[in-house]
Amino acid sequence: MGDLKLVRKFAVEDGFFGRYEKLVKDVVLPYQERALNDQIEGAEKSHCIENFRMAAQKLKSGRCEGTFYGMVFQDSDVAKWLEGAAYSLAQNPDAALEARCDKIIDLIGEAQQEDGYLNTYFTVKDPDRRWSNLQEAHELYCAGHMIEAAVAYAECTGKSRFLEIMCGMADHIYRRFVEEGAEGYPGHPEIELALMRLYRSTSVERYKELAMHFINVRGVDSDYYCKEKEKRNWIVWGSDPEDKEYTQSHAPVREQKKATGHAVRAVYLYTGMADAAMETGDEELSKACKTLWDDITQHRMYVTGGIGSAYEGEAFTKDDHLPNDTAYAETCAAIGLIFFSNKMLYLERNGKYADVMERALYNGVLAGMQLDGTKFFYVNPLEVLPGISGEAKTHKHALPVRPKWFACACCPPNVARLLASVAEYAWHVVSDTLFSNLFIAGTLDLTDSLGGKVSLKTSYPYDNKMEYHFEPQEGAMSMTLAIRIPAWSEETKISVNGEAADCEIREGYAYLSGDFGTDDVVTVELDLSVRRVYTSNRVSANTGRAAVQRGPLIYCAEGVDNENDILSLSLKKDGEVTVSEYLPKKLCGIQELYAQGYRETVNEALYSFEAPKAEPCQITLVPYYTWGNRGLNQMRVWIPEKNKI
Repeated sequence: MGDLKLVRKFAVEDGFFGRYEKLVKDVVLPYQERALNDQIEGAEKSHCIENFRMAAQKLKSGRCEGTFYGMVFQDSDVAKWLEGAAYSLAQNPDAALEARCDKIIDLIGEAQQEDGYLNTYFTVKDPDRRWSNLQEAHELYCAGHMIEAAVAYAECTGKSRFLEIMCGMADHIYRRFVEEGAEGYPGHPEIELALMRLYRSTSVERYKELAMHFINVRGVDSDYYCKEKEKRNWIVWGSDPEDKEYTQSHAPVREQKKATGHAVRAVYLYTGMADAAMETGDEELSKACKTLWDDITQHRMYVTGGIGSAYEGEAFTKDDHLPNDTAYAETCAAIGLIFFSNKMLYLERNGKYADVMERALYNGVLAGMQLDGTKFFYVNPLEVLPGISGEAKTHKHALPVRPKWFACACCPPNVARLLASVAEYAWHVVSDTLFSNLFIAGTLDLTDSLGGKVSLKTSYPYDNKMEYHFEPQEGAMSMTLAIRIPAWSEETKISVNGEAADCEIREGYAYLSGDFGTDDVVTVELDLSVRRVYTSNRVSANTGRAAVQRGPLIYCAEGVDNENDILSLSLKKDGEVTVSEYLPKKLCGIQELYAQGYRETVNEALYSFEAPKAEPCQITLVPYYTWGNRGLNQMRVWIPEKNKI
């Protein structure tokens, strides 16, 4: 399986993701570091770093000044930021940033108890309640994120201090849940996928064993959380232990057929399951993963790659229930879907998994961050109406503008770590085959595995052409290049040195085998024709509506481009949609779409017997990931269609 060495050896070039890599390095990481230190004026308080200082102080002197502040899982924000910083350091060495990271890691070490336990909430606030509330208290979730960060930091910087700290915590967890036989499993899955990463990094078998333990025991005793609650006299949120689908504990994982409950918890769990299935060859576990992935993508996923339809529980609801204006579609859930799809792509080489990764990345994830990198969405609705969105009781979660930070700030550092490690998803190396999953301009150093470098030159997603160039260390690179053919590209042309390529098309990939030298160029031309997307008539929210897609990008209408009124707009059925030239100064560089449509007259009466009148108009559409960057504004993805006036 590919590992983080790919992250260290992929140099992103200028272009679409080149801008994002620079933004993460220059703006996002410094901004989030200030947020974690409570230095952003007008932003929600974080207190993350201070919590570690207090924990260290208490362990040293027996007491601390101040009290724990924030969510029970506040430690995980620091972990995700450190992980993002590690990936950035691998691409762009920065001695000052690395020194600050090392200082935080030293502080984390000082906050670790003698038995390896590490969690500031319980060290500072509730030391006598460790491991007594697995359902709500997120101890294993925090440990998982810290483990992921430690693995990334070790592999990207070569420094082992953080990894040693987290191996101590993993060993503590192993002793408790395996050697001592303590009951239970994580209320919020995450540690499963983290332990698989730790195992792969260290080759220590007990970490894989521990991951498999948590996967195997989950849901076997579906009443565990009910029994746990009866034993304790305290709560975090008062979560209902009888809601077993919320925590994916209603059945053993191999028997689960539907994606249920809290969407982030679900896809984190499924990611760990898929990784474990790949590592162990567990066919039953693999089958369960395929069933759950299909259920999500065929019944419970938005066209933007968002998942989780309901504010209540940040959860999946029912098949084909995909409301637009009340969609939850948490940014972290789209990121988790990318994690899950990436592991499925290793488990089963099929382009459909990479298609979903791309959909979620370009739409569901990128929309979660302001184009300037300083504001973030937790929730990503597909329709926004100022005065209702963010204000009406049923829509308070669907904010029309991005805040500077959150009291629950899981999403911002999650975006940072994903964007900083995008190469892990763009490229896979399996044996002598290089898989090109996502089309990101840059140079991949494969000297250690395939004997040279491969460069991808492209202005994707706003240009349809890609060129693969080769820099063999000696002679030629003997390999297979497998290029994903996106499902949305109706006509894809592949050539080698200007002549049509002789390649095998299999499960969404074009396989080209040969000896590639410095003079060889593989060219791919995708079909970026504008396409209308329709949902099944089972999705009531989209009856009579269409979305507009070009390449991987879903487009939307914003009021600022359409006379501040999108509710009166409808697309002309079979009407022409034209593409603008590239606009480098608009929304950090986009291509707009101009669709033939109609604008209906406004009827002031709430109800009327008079049919509305319509006039032809042009509807301007912008990429969904750019919405909300121009102030308070209407927005709509799914637009009604009309046959004629």
